[in-house]
Amino acid sequence: MKHLLVFLIFLFSASVFSQIIGKVTDEKGAPLPFVNVFIENSYLGTTTNDDGNYKLDFKEHKSAVVVFQYLGYQTLKKEVDLNSNVIHLNVTLKAETYSLDQVVISNDENPADRIIKNAIAVRKQNLEKLNAYTADFYSRGLWKVEDVPERIMGQEVGDLEGALDSTRSGIIYLSETISKIAYQKPDNFKERIIASKVSGNDNGFSFNSARDANFSFYENTININAALVSPIANNAFGYYNYKLEGVFYEENQLINKIKVTPKRANDRIFSGVIYIVEDSWQLYGVELNTNGNAIQVPFVEELVFKQNFSYDETEGYWVKRSQIIDFSFGFLGFSGDGRFTAVYSNYDFKPEFNQNTFTNEVLFFESEANQKDTLFWTGIRPVPLSDEEIEDYIKKDSIQTLRKSKTYLDSIDQKNNKLRLLSPITGYSYANTYNKWRVSYDGVLSNTSFNTLQGWSISSGINFNKWYDENRTRTLSANLTANYGFSDDQLRFQGNISKRFNRFQRNTLTLSGGKKVQQFNRSEPISNLINSISTLFFERNYMKAYDLTYVRASYFQELFNGLRMSATLGYEDRKPLFNQTDQVYIRNKGVSYTSNNPLSPEDFENAAIDSHTMMKLQINGRITFGQKYFTYPDGKFNIENDKYPVLMLTYEKGFAASNSSYDFDKVQARLTQGFNLGNKGRLNYNITGGTFLNADDISFADFQHFNGNQTRVGTSFTYTNVFNLLPYYSLSTNKSFFEGHLEHDFKGFLLGKIPLLNKLNFNLVAGAHYLSTENNKPYSELSLGIDNLGIGKFRFLRLDYVHSFYNGEDKGAFIFGLKVLDIIQ
Repeated sequence: MKHLLVFLIFLFSASVFSQIIGKVTDEKGAPLPFVNVFIENSYLGTTTNDDGNYKLDFKEHKSAVVVFQYLGYQTLKKEVDLNSNVIHLNVTLKAETYSLDQVVISNDENPADRIIKNAIAVRKQNLEKLNAYTADFYSRGLWKVEDVPERIMGQEVGDLEGALDSTRSGIIYLSETISKIAYQKPDNFKERIIASKVSGNDNGFSFNSARDANFSFYENTININAALVSPIANNAFGYYNYKLEGVFYEENQLINKIKVTPKRANDRIFSGVIYIVEDSWQLYGVELNTNGNAIQVPFVEELVFKQNFSYDETEGYWVKRSQIIDFSFGFLGFSGDGRFTAVYSNYDFKPEFNQNTFTNEVLFFESEANQKDTLFWTGIRPVPLSDEEIEDYIKKDSIQTLRKSKTYLDSIDQKNNKLRLLSPITGYSYANTYNKWRVSYDGVLSNTSFNTLQGWSISSGINFNKWYDENRTRTLSANLTANYGFSDDQLRFQGNISKRFNRFQRNTLTLSGGKKVQQFNRSEPISNLINSISTLFFERNYMKAYDLTYVRASYFQELFNGLRMSATLGYEDRKPLFNQTDQVYIRNKGVSYTSNNPLSPEDFENAAIDSHTMMKLQINGRITFGQKYFTYPDGKFNIENDKYPVLMLTYEKGFAASNSSYDFDKVQARLTQGFNLGNKGRLNYNITGGTFLNADDISFADFQHFNGNQTRVGTSFTYTNVFNLLPYYSLSTNKSFFEGHLEHDFKGFLLGKIPLLNKLNFNLVAGAHYLSTENNKPYSELSLGIDNLGIGKFRFLRLDYVHSFYNGEDKGAFIFGLKVLDIIQ
C-alpha cells in the first residue's frame, strides 16, 4: 500500500510538473559544473551539479528556448518542444572566443581602465536599480576533510558521527535549504525556509541562509570577517591593476573580460576575472578569489567567488542567477575544502509589500521544514545531487537510526567511560547518552595556581549535565567545586544548579552558594595564571581579595526581542584576608610583596574591610536597539547589528547589612557598539557612567572598581574594557564615575600599503581611554599597537605602546597581548 501511494504521488506530480534533464560537458567530454540552465525570458532555472548533470522543472506544455550559460564558454540556446513529461537534453559548450579586434587601443589609456572607470561611475546607480524583489532561493553547503588526526591537542576526535572513513577523510557537513526571500532597499530582508535538510540528522536545521550569501560586488567593500575592496569600488584604482583580455557578444551586448590583479599582495583584496557589459557597465559575471591573509582567518587557504548573471529585458538589468563559494583550509595537521552553492529563481521585481512584511525577524522556518521526505526533495531540488552527495545521504541516513539506538549509544559510552590511569589527575567523565545525561570530574590539576593569600591552591569539581531533547533546548546543569589552599589550610566549596527552560526567551533559573576567595573587583581583572607568574617570578602580588561566603538566586529572561532582563538576590558574609606566604622563585631587587590591603599596600596589620554581612539585589537590563534575529523551530537566535548600539542598565542595592552604614544604592549605564568603516577597519567603543546613592561609608568591597593592569600583559581581543597602565584599585570610588574606551583596528588599511611590511599581514590598532571620578582628577591613556602577530596560522599575539596621563604625570610602557588566554579563560 505504501509503495502504491508513492507511485500515485509521483504519477500525479509528473502530470503537473515535467522535466528537462541532461548533462553539460565541454568539447573534450568533461562535465561542466554549475552551468546556468534556464528558460529564456524567465526566471525558471537551475545549475548543473559537480557531475555536470541538471534537472529543470516546468509546468507549461509548449515550446521554449533553454539557455546554457557558463563563464568562459559560449552561451548556447536550444529550442525544445515541451510535449512530454521527461525530456532528455545533453549539450556540449564551446570555449568562448575572445577578440580584441573591435577594441580601440590607445597609448594614452589602458582600455581596461576606461571600462572600470565607467563601471565605478555608475556603480551606485546599478546597486540601487533593483530596490525591491522577491525570489526563490536554494542553497547547498558541503564541507570535506582529509587526514584528520585521531587526536587534536590531546583530545580524541573520533569518527565525527560516522563522517570519516578508514583514511580519516570524508564529508562532515552536507545540507540544503529551500526558501522564499524578500528584499527592499536599503536593508530590509526576510527569508522563509520551506525545507531544510542535514545529512545524517533528521532533526537538524541547516545554517545556510540567503542573508549570509548576499554578497554584492557593487558594494564598495565585501565583508568576510574583514572588509575587502571590490574591484569596482570607488577607490579600486588604489588597490588593483586591470587588463582587458578580450570581448564577446551576448544578447547583442558587448561583454568585456577583465583580469584583476592586486597592486599589493597582502591588501584586503581579490584577484581573478570580472566580466562587464559595455554601455550599461553592469556585471555579467565574477570569478574572484582571495585568501586567509586577506580576511584575517589564517587557516583559510583560498576562497573563490563565482557569480553568474542573466539579462532581464523588462528591467534592462543583468540579474544574479547563481553564486558558488569554494574554500579550502588547513589547520593542526589536517586539511579540507568545501562549497556553498546558491541558486536564485522566480524573481518578482514588482512585489506588493505592506508594513508587516519586514520585521526584525529576518529568517524563520515553516512548520516541519526539516521533516520533508526524499520524494519531496527529489521533486523540488533545482540542482541535482552529485554522486558523492547521494552516497553521503544514503550512508548517513542508513546509520542514523543505528547511532540513535540504545545499543549503539551504550557501546560508545562504554568505550568513552573507561577509567584511565591518569584520570584522577587529568579528569574523567561518565555519560549515559541515550538517557541524555553526563557526569564529569575535573582533575586536581585542572586549576592550580599561586597567590600570597593561599599559597599554592588546587581545585577540583564534579559536574552534572542533563538535556531533555535532542537539540538541548531544555537543560539542567549542576556542579560542586572544591578549592584547597596549602598556606592558609582552608578548604572552600562552591556549588550551583541551573535550569534552562527553553531557547526562545532562554528562561534560566540559577541557585548558587559556597565559599571562595573573591577579588575586590568582581570582574577579576587579573587571571590566576597571570597572577601566579607575576607573583612567583617577579615578586609582584597584584591580586587583592577577601573571603566570601554567599547564597544567591538569579533569574534570566528575554522579555521581548531586544530586551533581556536578569535579577539576582543574595546573602553575603565577607571577611578580610591576609598574606600567608612570602614564597617566590625569583627575587626582584628593590621589589617586595605588598599587603592585601589595596588602600594601603604597606600596611600588613589592617585590612581594607572588616567582617560583615549584607543582602544584595542586582537587576540588569540589556537593550539591543534594532535587534535582528533568526527563529528556528527549537529556538531564537539573535544576530549582530552594527547599525545600533547596545545599552546596558544596572541597579544594585545593598541592604540589611550588619553595619547599617554599609547599605547603598547604585545605578549604572553602559553603551557599547562596534561597526565597520569599509576597508578602513573596525571601530569599537564602550562608554560607562554611574553613581552611588547613600554610600558615603560603604565597604570597599562594594566600591566601583575599574579594570586596571599592572602586569604589562593583555589578555583580551580588544582593549575596550581595560586601562592598561592603571593600578588596579588606585581610583576605586563610591561616588559618581565615568569611563570611556575607543579602539580602532585598521585591519591592514595602513600597514598593508607599506612595501615589505605588508608581507607580514599585521594590523595597526589605535586606542584612547578616559576615566573620571568625583574625588579624583581624570585619568587617560593613548595607545598604538600592532595586532595579528604570530607565526604561520597562529596569530594570537599583539603588542601595544600605551602612554598614560594622570595628576600631572605621564608614563609609557609596552603591553604584550596574549589573546589566546582570552580563549582559554
